Amino acid sequence: MDTVDRKLLDALRGNARATYAELARVVGLSAPAVHERVAKLEANGVITGYHAAVAPESLGYAMNALIGIFITDSADTDDIATSLSALPVVEHCWFVAGEETFVVKVRVADVAGLEATIRALNATPGIARTRTTVVLSTKFEDRVPVAEPDE
Repeated sequence: MDTVDRKLLDALRGNARATYAELARVVGLSAPAVHERVAKLEANGVITGYHAAVAPESLGYAMNALIGIFITDSADTDDIATSLSALPVVEHCWFVAGEETFVVKVRVADVAGLEATIRALNATPGIARTRTTVVLSTKFEDRVPVAEPDE
């Protein structure tokens, strides 16, 4: 991974629909050379996919929260993760070090939806309790540094 690859990643993160010609202008290479580099980044698992970014609020998900999950001593983390994956409102799930075992990010329509989600989590076998933090606003998300590590 060199500086050109990092510039390509940054450009693709800004506009994943950019043409190879547009990307070539950004990094100073030919379109075929950019095509080859992007293909290598995909093949090596650096680029894992392309997607349409959707505003959750436009779909009725006006509220999100981070919920810390504390599990019982006898709970199996894989079973808990499977149960969490079955809940459509769970957008992200992290297995963490610290007091909680998992932290999940949920998106719901309103306070009633959040209450129902917390009730469902607390009724899940192996979950002892939860701790919820409501997100008031999001200042930024999805920031993965692509600059050189020394920069």
